[in-house]
Amino acid sequence: MWKFLGLAGVVGVAATGVAMTRAERQRRAYTPDEVRDRLRRRVAEAGGAGK
Repeated sequence: MWKFLGLAGVVGVAATGVAMTRAERQRRAYTPDEVRDRLRRRVAEAGGAGK
């Protein structure tokens, strides 16, 4: 009984980690244009030359 509950807990933690990792990947899936725009914006905010 206790082994089953422990195993179920481990499986639950692993499933939560997988779900969080998948959500993070989707959130960070930028297009090349979005990456370029973000980098240019950061350079401009830092006061560097953008060209």
